[in-house]
Amino acid sequence: MIELKHVDGANKGKVVLYTLSTCIWCKKTKKLLGELKVAYDYVDVDQLQGKDGDAADAVVQKWNPNASYPTMIINDKVCIPGYNPDAVKKELG
Repeated sequence: MIELKHVDGANKGKVVLYTLSTCIWCKKTKKLLGELKVAYDYVDVDQLQGKDGDAADAVVQKWNPNASYPTMIINDKVCIPGYNPDAVKKELG
């Protein structure tokens, strides 16, 4: 079971962000979600080990075949790969 970290904010549905701890675009996406005051869960995939890391990689690969970061999944229906403020604002406005 991948342990997600929670950030409080307005409930806009289930928002899960897969990031890398060293990724500038991931940090920008977290900052954007903070500015929009959206609640979300996230995990720094590069900080996971063993089965947890493999499981997180598999989820990212399923939703985003390019396996780029960040990968945001909204309500288990919409995937926003990479840093895309326009798409985030459209979905979570």
